[in-house]
Amino acid sequence: MPLLAIVYFSISGTTEKLAHAVTRGADGMADVALCRITGDDIVSGRFQNERLFETIDRAHAVAFGSPTYMGGPAAQFKAFADASSYRWSQQRWADKIAAGFTTGACAGGDQLHTLTYFTILAAQHGMLWCGLDIPGGEDPSGRNRLGSQLGLATHLVDSALPQSDLCTAEYLGQRLAKLAKRNG
Repeated sequence: MPLLAIVYFSISGTTEKLAHAVTRGADGMADVALCRITGDDIVSGRFQNERLFETIDRAHAVAFGSPTYMGGPAAQFKAFADASSYRWSQQRWADKIAAGFTTGACAGGDQLHTLTYFTILAAQHGMLWCGLDIPGGEDPSGRNRLGSQLGLATHLVDSALPQSDLCTAEYLGQRLAKLAKRNG
């Protein structure tokens, strides 16, 4: 069974809920490794967690997740990305399937920039990007409610993650697992 690594940072628990929903979507089609970036992983401003990198090295697919802060991914996620440059120089993650998910404070809270950041990170590593194939605003179940084809973008409504966004995250996990199986 292919391995899906879900690499994410979450401060309030919202991004973590999305990571768990991606896991549910991949259930039975891929083994999943939840790789949460924590404050302890950052030493003197530099990400240092070799075990997390080794998990990604073994994975067939990777989902990147971070809240959107000030128009981009959280500094903790960025520290992880910066530290991945050794893997980049060796193209260790080339041809792995990659996807992304993010949440922001507002519906138009610049989440697209975070997803674009993830795609550039994946492209630099030689990864193959997996977006959403659900037309925004046209799904009977309400998935992809914000209409982002690049990946899952969401925001809280009345202080809660909408069920439709959790369903979109599950769908993203399912899609990633199917592609990883095909690619592996």
